[in-house]
Amino acid sequence: MDYLLQFVFGVYPYIALSIFLLGSLVRFEREQYSWKSESSQLLHRGQLRLGSNLFHIGILGLFFGHAVGLLTPVMVWDALGVTHSFKQLVAMSAGGAMGTLCLIGLLLLLHRRLTNPRLAANSTWRDKLVLLWLLATLLLGLSTIWVSSQHRDGHEMLLLMTWAQHIVTGRGDAVSYIAPTSLIFKLHLFMGMSVFILFPFSRLVHVWSGFGAVAYLGRAWQLVRPRSSGR
Repeated sequence: MDYLLQFVFGVYPYIALSIFLLGSLVRFEREQYSWKSESSQLLHRGQLRLGSNLFHIGILGLFFGHAVGLLTPVMVWDALGVTHSFKQLVAMSAGGAMGTLCLIGLLLLLHRRLTNPRLAANSTWRDKLVLLWLLATLLLGLSTIWVSSQHRDGHEMLLLMTWAQHIVTGRGDAVSYIAPTSLIFKLHLFMGMSVFILFPFSRLVHVWSGFGAVAYLGRAWQLVRPRSSGR
């Protein structure tokens, strides 16, 4: 069990990150025509707008919430006067709200894709795997709220923060902080890290394009001159 913990929470994060970054780069370089969201709007519009909006709002909220909550140094929260118990309460409330939105949207998208014959016929096994994997990851994440409500001192959240920050900074003792945490957190983290492995091989790569589009806000205006009628 110690070797398994060491691999999953000490080595696997770096494997997942490497595949995520290198896989995305290779796919962009070699398979640019496959780099797309593969929208199914033309096949069936029902439930798409509501499901897609709820899913994207929820998952973006969860992504940035996890990034800020896990990677902000503890000393910053202490300097701001934010106690660990209050931070845990905010994380439970915000995570629950964003998670619920994401879950509703994901269920709508799954129902739409699996019950419509045209969509089902045009869905690859990767499409279904990613949606079901995200669903399982999301359900595990929402389940952690109940676990966290049993002890509101924020200690377990502090362990998760310390683990994440030690992984990011490459410190070798990261696993010692994740070992005492509840199994539900360990499963959620494993499923979440595995999403990064699935990322380069699925339609999820279009997320890069979404973030990349922000760069256009700083670009100069393109001047289009009218064609001269004189010759």
